[in-house]
Amino acid sequence: MSKHPIGIFDSGVGGTSIWKEIHQLLPYENTIYLADSANAPYGIKSKQTIIDLSVKNTQFLLEKNSKLIVVACNTATTNAIDYLRQTFDVPFIGIEPAIKPAALQTKTQTVGILATKGTLSSSLFSKTSTLFASNIKVVEQIGDGIVELIEQGKLYSNEMVSLLKLYLKPMLDANIDYLVLGCTHYRYLMPLLLDLLPKHVKIIDSGEAVARQTKAVLEQHQLLNSLKVKAQLHFFTNGNPEVMESLLENNYKVDFLNF
Repeated sequence: MSKHPIGIFDSGVGGTSIWKEIHQLLPYENTIYLADSANAPYGIKSKQTIIDLSVKNTQFLLEKNSKLIVVACNTATTNAIDYLRQTFDVPFIGIEPAIKPAALQTKTQTVGILATKGTLSSSLFSKTSTLFASNIKVVEQIGDGIVELIEQGKLYSNEMVSLLKLYLKPMLDANIDYLVLGCTHYRYLMPLLLDLLPKHVKIIDSGEAVARQTKAVLEQHQLLNSLKVKAQLHFFTNGNPEVMESLLENNYKVDFLNF
């Protein structure tokens, strides 16, 4: 089993930002990445639809002998991971907005979170926010349209810059000093955000923490790949492979999947 791949899925290409962190920390682990871009974004769908899509993605990855599955999507984690853990006999790693470190470190007692509607309206996010951020002000912003632009290959478009300016304004007006990225797609906005935000505003995302948790769970289940050979890396999408290839760089090949 230790030679079997880590399976990773997201509503699209955004979770490749999580894949990069995992591959950097665990370079000898074989991986399979599935982008369900044809159904992106998940953030506007019903809870049951998100569960159904997450089950479908999980079944695909298990058919490829995945030994562990990373749900590299905030919306799928907050809406479906409990069901996945109850249904499938394989370890799952989830991802949710890193509200805790922002709440602990803020000096202005105000933090912003940019996420999908599906994440912000979930009971899991509400529970986490209540637990760690009840004593501070949290400015929530639904990032409508961002995922769609990234999936269309319009990451650095004028339209994207206009959207970000619109979404950041209420946060900056409220004097945030931390911005939490609550969607794995948003990690790719970092160059734009650094340009648009004042220097004192720090950006937090969950990628590195997810990679560390993945390693810890593999160790716990004695599933770390002991072979120190070049990893087999497979990427699948039911959207435009070129969009994912441009984000992955390094000439990785992405296979189209009629899925």
